[in-house]
Amino acid sequence: MSKGSRWLLSALALLGVVAATGAAGGWWWLQRPLALAAPTVELSIETGTSPRSVAAGWVDAGVRTHPEWLYQWFRWSGQARRIRAGSYLIEAGTTPRQLLDKMVQGDETLEKLRFIEGWTLRQMRSALAAAPYLKPSSQDMGDAELMRSLGEPGVAGEGRFFPDTYVYSRGVSDLTVLRRARATMQRRLEAAWQQRAADTPLSSPEQALILASIVEKETGPKDDPGLVAGVFLNRLRIGMPLQSDPTVIYGLGEAFDGNLRKRDLLADGAFNSYTRAGLPPTPIAMPGMRSLQAVVQPTPTKALYFVARGDGSSEFSENLADHNRAVNKYQRKTGP
Repeated sequence: MSKGSRWLLSALALLGVVAATGAAGGWWWLQRPLALAAPTVELSIETGTSPRSVAAGWVDAGVRTHPEWLYQWFRWSGQARRIRAGSYLIEAGTTPRQLLDKMVQGDETLEKLRFIEGWTLRQMRSALAAAPYLKPSSQDMGDAELMRSLGEPGVAGEGRFFPDTYVYSRGVSDLTVLRRARATMQRRLEAAWQQRAADTPLSSPEQALILASIVEKETGPKDDPGLVAGVFLNRLRIGMPLQSDPTVIYGLGEAFDGNLRKRDLLADGAFNSYTRAGLPPTPIAMPGMRSLQAVVQPTPTKALYFVARGDGSSEFSENLADHNRAVNKYQRKTGP
């Protein structure tokens, strides 16, 4: 064998050893936990982010390794283009292999936000502003501008969002959550309206939504919302004012100090259901599904009045004399 041939064989053998060593080292690295700058490291990946930028993003966020190593691992795995946008969190003990699996599977770190039945738009927006990891896109918008941004210019925002628990990815816009809550209310309202009783005095889903918001605010924890709805529907049929305190309170807005006075009931306004017959111009809160269902399929009743007993339930009466006796008993504490 010539001297040149022996040199070539030696060189090839050396390259084989280097390659084997490199492969073994790479396999070892993939199985070892990544060093982190903190107990947990988070990264939000936007749609369209390149695999190289994802690798650099993890290093910038606190993964203590070389970004090129991560990037080459993403490429070598054949799954670089399958990395999903989202918000991810890793903890101590996470290996490069587990990190990639998490992003490919879309195993995001999610947050929850709950909107409560009976909340006003102001209360809902306050909860939205306090929710963690939400991009505050709507923070500086007025209510009218907010509805325009959701594609509904001129629509009052009150009562338009369904009270429920919403799960969201970290870093998304608060408008994303609001669009889901709005779409959910539209679906639930339409579904309820399709089940309305044939003799309902309500003429539209909008009227059902408004009345449901009143029922939501008037119903105690032990009340049958169908009975409460039945009373208001009976009043609407005969043109009798609804005489609902929550509508007056809503009309007072921030001027309400917790004490509803006689002068408040006598002061005419769009939301004063003592001085005006029919429904107020907009909902007064977010109704839940029970209230929506109650106004389209009320519990049969001849009652025109009800008064709170003080224990979360109400006393229902068909005439004013019986109602006055119930008021004396449960409110004024002067009756038998």
